[in-house]
Amino acid sequence: MFDTLQGRIEKAFKTLKGQGRITESNVADTIIEIRRALIAADVNFKVAKSFTDEIIEKAKGAEVIKSVSPGQQLTKIVNDELVKLLGGSTSELHLKGSPAVILIAGLQGSGKTTFTGKLSKYLKAQGRTPMVVACDVYRPAAREQLRVLSEQTEVAYYTENDNNNPVKIAENAIREAKIKNYNVVIVDTAGRIAIDTDMMNEIAALKKALNPVETLFVVDAMTGQDAVNTAKAFNDVLDFTGVVLTKLDGDARGGAALSIKSIVNKPIKFASSGEKMDALDVFHPDRMAGRILGMGDVVSLVEKAQLNIDHEEAERVAKKIAKNKFDFEDFLGQLQQIKKMGNMKDLLGMLPGVGSKIKDLDIDDNAFKGVEAIIQSMTPEERSKPELLNNSRKQRIVRGSGRSIQELNKLLQQFQQMRQMMKMMNNKRGRIPGF
Repeated sequence: MFDTLQGRIEKAFKTLKGQGRITESNVADTIIEIRRALIAADVNFKVAKSFTDEIIEKAKGAEVIKSVSPGQQLTKIVNDELVKLLGGSTSELHLKGSPAVILIAGLQGSGKTTFTGKLSKYLKAQGRTPMVVACDVYRPAAREQLRVLSEQTEVAYYTENDNNNPVKIAENAIREAKIKNYNVVIVDTAGRIAIDTDMMNEIAALKKALNPVETLFVVDAMTGQDAVNTAKAFNDVLDFTGVVLTKLDGDARGGAALSIKSIVNKPIKFASSGEKMDALDVFHPDRMAGRILGMGDVVSLVEKAQLNIDHEEAERVAKKIAKNKFDFEDFLGQLQQIKKMGNMKDLLGMLPGVGSKIKDLDIDDNAFKGVEAIIQSMTPEERSKPELLNNSRKQRIVRGSGRSIQELNKLLQQFQQMRQMMKMMNNKRGRIPGF
């Protein structure tokens, strides 16, 4: 989402290269470029001005450190101010009561129903027993969409198809949750294509009747400054407890994320991207600031790996590598575990210095499919002993996978090179670190 902003800020810092120390004159051009970058990213003008004014004040009073360049020193100042702008610290959900009721609000198309499904899966993974409630009685197939998502996440689902009163549906759902010992109730509500009186009255009535511990406003990050204006209108009526930014994998400029905390003074609690039910992250201001400044987000990358990678399998594969017995079966398993971690471009963007270099690259998440098809067309014996692959076997694999002989030969060559590299590392080190 922040690719363009990241590039422009990096360009702004280049004006300080070669300077001996931070001064008012050499910082001025950089600050102007940063402000322009923020405005271009659809950040609220007052927020952008306040942000850059604060940077100037901090830069004036910055103690000059001999071992640090002006660019590095200003990057630290900008990073600290970005963290503050994005909320300062991570804001967790407060789930008191039994059941704890979470009310989901937002405009139609913002991703409320998908987020409800994702949140239920997230809470289930935290050891909770959630129930999702379909209270959107207007949008065609809204109830069915949530029911399908509840099946995917294996979470309890409640609605009343013959009842069009959202308040009654939600109240009955809470009674059902108490009887069946569900300790979290997530209420998905109706949206509209624009803010209107009926919509606001309905969501206000729901909040009054349910007294939720959390009221989350879901906003489409791709709507930019409009998202901030909508958030303010909802907050005036609901006084919500937190914001959820959706569609962060889209072509959004980032203005909503950078403006919303300052305008409504409510924390961003979650960031959502894509349609997969596990594509939901707790929003960490410090990590997001690091990504904007091209410093990556290795902590989140490691957390994704810990959640998605089978550690027993990883240990088994590491031992096979140590014995030079890594084969195509192992390789296929590793590919499938990497795919679980999410969008490949997003994952690479978490590596320091990589984000800006790949922003214009079209990284196909289906790139592994051809490799998987080839390996899956091999017999178990061929996967463990690639040297068995003669011309007739190769022709059979090509026919079965729908790939070309050139692709198969390229994969075999790359796999052989990888095995040779592993062997050299084992010979050099004598063991695999950590085992």
